[in-house]
Amino acid sequence: MKKTFALALAASTVLATGALADGHAITEFRIGILGGENAQDRMNSYQCLADYTSEALGVETKLFAPADYNGVIQGLLGGTIDMAWLGASAYAATYLQDPDAVDPVLIKVNVDGSIGYHSIGFARADSGITSLDDMAGKDFGFGDPNSTSGYLIPSIEIPQYKDGVTMESGDYFGEVKFTGGHEQTIVAVNNGDIDAGVTWADGQGNWEDGYNSGALRKAVDAGLIDMNNLVQIWKSNVIPEGPIVLRKALPDDVRATMTELVDGLHERDEDCAYGVAAGETLGFQPVTHDTYISIVEARKAKIGG
Repeated sequence: MKKTFALALAASTVLATGALADGHAITEFRIGILGGENAQDRMNSYQCLADYTSEALGVETKLFAPADYNGVIQGLLGGTIDMAWLGASAYAATYLQDPDAVDPVLIKVNVDGSIGYHSIGFARADSGITSLDDMAGKDFGFGDPNSTSGYLIPSIEIPQYKDGVTMESGDYFGEVKFTGGHEQTIVAVNNGDIDAGVTWADGQGNWEDGYNSGALRKAVDAGLIDMNNLVQIWKSNVIPEGPIVLRKALPDDVRATMTELVDGLHERDEDCAYGVAAGETLGFQPVTHDTYISIVEARKAKIGG
């Protein structure tokens, strides 16, 4: 359900005159950006959204790209970040620590209309590794412990694929390590620093493009990798795309304006939506907490809040 960007701007005059949050007039709006690329590339991808936000709200918009996922989570919990596109596990972590901190409002839509993606296991094409069956004694890389596709889901599903295997170093794999994020995992595998790792992709489109959207697509766009040098060795079940969240403490007019703005971003500026959504997309559509109940329960069972 798409609405025009004009609706978002209609509220800007009211908002600019002093909407209240926590009893204080809003003087700025703060957008957090999860890891996945280096900080400057993340900031560049979101600058257009920041500009539109300043126009719509009539206040300065600031971008924050913390070094890890937890920086965004804690910013939302502490009230120093107002909006972010979280992964499903990062949303679950936020919800488990404070169910009243944020609301999921929008979810990314793939080019085929679906709202899911996959954790993708990959290795160098010249490594001789074609599946997890070839990974005995090999080094394996996760991204961030708060990542859905970079940790939570593969840490659950890979042991199911290899019955009795744990993700502990020296069990089935050699060393199992956290690289720090999706881009770091991709670069580490591409450079041969680790034998294989996991990242996220929509799983649609062409492998040589890094699929239509996701961390591999962003790495291809940035010129970091040639997908012909990599091979897929594992693919998770479908994972729900993470939500765009807004702090519940924000005034209703601000929340409505920002929801309308992001909802209509693809129609207003397809290039901007491409950068924000990490690739090709049909834009965003409404979502609620119910979409993430299974992820919340999986996180609670695996790693707690």
